[in-house]
Amino acid sequence: MRIEDVYIWDINAKWLGITPYQLMENAGAGVAKIIEERVGEGLKIAVFSGTGNNGGDGFVAARHLSFENNVTLFLVGDEAKIGSEEARHNWEILRKLDFVKIIVLKDSTYIKPLDLSGFDVIVDALLGAGTRGEPREPIRSAIEKINKYAGRVKIVSVDLPSGYPSDVRVKCDFAVTFQWDKEEYGGFERVISKIGYPKELYRLVGPGDAKFALQKKGEHKGQNGKLLIIGGSEEYFGAPYLAAKAASYIVDLVYLAMPEYSARRINDPNIILRPFEGKNFTKEDVEDVLSIADGVDAVVLGPGIGEKAETKDFVIEFVRWCEKPMVIDADALKAIAEDLDVLKGKEFVLTPHPGEFKILFGKKPEGSLEEKAELVMKKAQDINGTILLKGRHDIISNGIAWKYNKTGNNGMTTGGTGDVLSGLVGALLALENKPLRAASVGAFLNGLAGDMVKEEMGENFTALDVAEKVSYAVKWILEF
Repeated sequence: MRIEDVYIWDINAKWLGITPYQLMENAGAGVAKIIEERVGEGLKIAVFSGTGNNGGDGFVAARHLSFENNVTLFLVGDEAKIGSEEARHNWEILRKLDFVKIIVLKDSTYIKPLDLSGFDVIVDALLGAGTRGEPREPIRSAIEKINKYAGRVKIVSVDLPSGYPSDVRVKCDFAVTFQWDKEEYGGFERVISKIGYPKELYRLVGPGDAKFALQKKGEHKGQNGKLLIIGGSEEYFGAPYLAAKAASYIVDLVYLAMPEYSARRINDPNIILRPFEGKNFTKEDVEDVLSIADGVDAVVLGPGIGEKAETKDFVIEFVRWCEKPMVIDADALKAIAEDLDVLKGKEFVLTPHPGEFKILFGKKPEGSLEEKAELVMKKAQDINGTILLKGRHDIISNGIAWKYNKTGNNGMTTGGTGDVLSGLVGALLALENKPLRAASVGAFLNGLAGDMVKEEMGENFTALDVAEKVSYAVKWILEF
């Protein structure tokens, strides 16, 4: 697991109802328990806390340690700058305690004369995993002061040594790191403390994943994604439009390539139409469509494209020559089912429902969530790509890992919500997300928009209602 996952898990835990207060309490209690188990009790302990959440973990640890030990809490910085509600809450608790001595070190002039030689243990809760570069004052002076006692007293860091990975870091005897051993960490002993994350967080897609996936890349038009959607036929024009409509809330530019026969029914100034002569795509259109694809970041292929023989030929040839990340959906899935080798060397997401999955791979996903996930992962591995299996719980795998999504409701059985989904996944690919994240977050966002519509209208709504709710879903995620 990576440090980024720490933030994602914290946000997703909050979404599940596990509050930051609970996590901070469990983290601080875990630090105290491990110190007493490994070092002992009846000790004189100095806890150095910063003003961030790592410092908040230190406040909790100081309280727990104070029951059996003599504890002094050194706050490095201005107490007015204690950032989060949960850190401030635990600071206020400490201030009411008579058996924890508190010393505030507002700047480095307070730190230089400190004598820590009387302590048995120094707890470093100055900086957490999110810091970049070398620490600034007064934290820098506090790190240098702690390091003067390395080898003479036991030094324990909370989560990781403050200042890591810069050269100015605490020289700890060990760090108490939370829930798992993060793969970026190295060069110091780590003791893992569980803090109450449920197993679901390994697999469940939530607002934490979406917050990272929806980050904007630039300030100028076109820098935040250009997407091409290819679809429509003599029978369908709504499907590609729904995909384009949903995507238009996320990326800067959406191009919609459609047969002219169905394109003439589209009138939306937010979408750039690219009509092609005739009622259906044919092999003759491949070169021109590829030239449009050259100018975008990702492609969605398939909504409403139909099952005509000449259209299937178009799909196979387009996939064969397209070099952009692709979402392959709807009737395009049936076309490539006849020639899966065409996917070799491509970056893509397939978005089948269970029936389409059977057409693609000859087997229908059945059984428990984990049994279905195992099959999806195996088939994703076989084709060296990403599969998003749509269902009551969407299952997503790139053949290495799998995720599942629980957002959405019964109202989303209405026609067209799958097209909204393909547009969202394509938009997230265009924002340069890896296929697994694009597919996972696309499923989450689609279901979240559907849940917002249900809250407003009940379970009788249309796919267009879902598409038009995407911007509200994005706003909710970014503000969560």
